[in-house]
Amino acid sequence: MKKPKYKRVLLKLSGEALLGKREYGIDPKIVESIASEIKELKKLGIEVVIVIGGGNIFRGYTASVAGMDRATADYMGMIATVMNALALQEALEKIKEQVRVLSAISIPQVAEPYIRRRAIRHLEKGRIVICAAGSGNPYFSTDTAAALRALEIGCDVILKATKVGGIYDKDPQKFKDAKLFKKLNYLDILNNGLKVMDSTAVSLCMDNKLPLVVFNLLEKGNIKKRLQRMGSGRL
Repeated sequence: MKKPKYKRVLLKLSGEALLGKREYGIDPKIVESIASEIKELKKLGIEVVIVIGGGNIFRGYTASVAGMDRATADYMGMIATVMNALALQEALEKIKEQVRVLSAISIPQVAEPYIRRRAIRHLEKGRIVICAAGSGNPYFSTDTAAALRALEIGCDVILKATKVGGIYDKDPQKFKDAKLFKKLNYLDILNNGLKVMDSTAVSLCMDNKLPLVVFNLLEKGNIKKRLQRMGSGRL
């Protein structure tokens, strides 16, 4: 078995990743499948941090466009991420993984408060850490929260889960002539307006030289496969 290049990784999951074929909510089978993929990372000796979105339940930006106060809408979106984090925690615990949910907004009945040193300590003890409620601030996406947490906790790379196998110049599910980029720098992403992450998150990664790997979550074993490829010097 090839040794992974990275010791501590941050996995960014969108809320939509939990939908499966549903239009709303959480598909338990999809959550169980994601949990099994994460378990494979743990078997490689990798410390795993997860930041999860809430778009399958409530998306703050969309609600604000429809007329809701943006700050209120974003806080509601943060609560949605906590629900997703608890669902993933439960699925991971079912397969005998130790997990802690750390929330950026105070919900002590269901999650620990996010404290940087506490998160690091959990990782050092072999636990999976799920960071919920984004950054705890309105007007910032969970992409930005992922970049922030990865830098705070000392992650070596961000793994961005998508429904396609990389970064394209346009949506490959809508356009057959979409071009796949094998490798990009962050300025290319910003200058070309590529929607892999929002501009604040991309800028944070660029300024701090934090690698970003985009992969297809729907392909079984793909997370482990990509990390092993990187460990051997291949993409």
